[in-house]
Amino acid sequence: MSELPAKPLKSWVTVPKNSDFSIYNLPFGIFQTKRISPRAGIAIGDKIVDLAVLHEEGFFSEMTQIPHGIFLKDTLNEFIALGKATTKRVREKVQELLKEENGALRDHQSRGKSMVSRTEAQMLMPVKICDYTDFYSSLEHATNVGKMFRDPENALLPNWKHLPVGYHGRASSIVPSGTPIFRPKGQFKDPNMEVPEFGPSRRLDFELEMAFIIGKPTKMGDSVSTEDAEDYIFGMVLFNDWSARDIQAWEYVPLGPFLGKNFASSISPWIVTLEALEPFRVAGPKQEPEVLPYLQYKTDHAFDIKLEVLIQPEGLKATKVCTSNFKYMYWNIAQQLAHHTINGCNINVGDLMASGTISGPTEDSYGSMLELSWKGTKPILLEEGGERKFIEDGDSVIMKGFAEKDGIRVGFGEVEGKILPAK
Repeated sequence: MSELPAKPLKSWVTVPKNSDFSIYNLPFGIFQTKRISPRAGIAIGDKIVDLAVLHEEGFFSEMTQIPHGIFLKDTLNEFIALGKATTKRVREKVQELLKEENGALRDHQSRGKSMVSRTEAQMLMPVKICDYTDFYSSLEHATNVGKMFRDPENALLPNWKHLPVGYHGRASSIVPSGTPIFRPKGQFKDPNMEVPEFGPSRRLDFELEMAFIIGKPTKMGDSVSTEDAEDYIFGMVLFNDWSARDIQAWEYVPLGPFLGKNFASSISPWIVTLEALEPFRVAGPKQEPEVLPYLQYKTDHAFDIKLEVLIQPEGLKATKVCTSNFKYMYWNIAQQLAHHTINGCNINVGDLMASGTISGPTEDSYGSMLELSWKGTKPILLEEGGERKFIEDGDSVIMKGFAEKDGIRVGFGEVEGKILPAK
């Protein structure tokens, strides 16, 4: 496991206590304000460092490989495509400029232009996502679902411990945090119904997930090994894979998720780099039986990232309904990418690959209402009265995540979405 720097880093920028965006983090995102066009930025405390201004003012002059205007794009794709050597140098340069003892930016005439208040900014989609894959990599989640819908004594399907199960999702309906979500409509058929019915979903759910962003492309026919996988991963985001459980249950046989999933997914706007997460590596769960050689790995690819989900009914206080951790994942990001590409499937910069629901070993760590309310049989009580079996119109679902060690915090902010009535 990597160690944090011996000498704590401090910034001349005021960073509130327990801020997700410490000088150790410095995630990338795309923002705009009423007076500033969409562009790339880095978060620090309650501020955003405008990378376009830094570039214009010559702070990256030694990096001749950075094209003019690249930070004025409305996605990070072209910047990420420059490669990890360059993106890492940019982040390290900003970190150096933000150090308490460094006055180069602090005392520069452009400081006012280069530091934007996060409260004034609107966060946009950080990347253009052309392809999206959703995995099913939590042992606890897969077991819970198997118990509810199949044989409790044989909850896992025969292939589950041999490969990372996944499916290709719909990239067009992935939206940034804060985007309202309309309740989906579709067919459903309960066991007591003779024929299916049509209407708004009655069992709308969240799925607590994380996702990684591809930072390096491959060609058709090429495969990525577990050893090299992280070279192809730029960073990670929080991910809410909204799910209509009643629609999903009726449609998923024989080909899997369709209308129950593709109506919307929400992501957090800041991409936390793997470099920032390096100190928080941990060993993942022991995998038995032994996996095939192409899925074996030597380096720890699990991360100790604390996760939580809150439900906030309109006009009322939020209730924390789930506390989980990314380290619970049975299949790690390197195995997911290796399996995804083992057949020669090509990947592109900006592709998003989601973990699948992240559930832990205890009832309060289950990552969906399907599990938390156990298929609606155990309602969750809300702090200001009322209960929830699934998500109702007017509810906002808020997901948060952070890693912390020795008092140093690297967080993701949050991903939030409010459910509106069906159109």
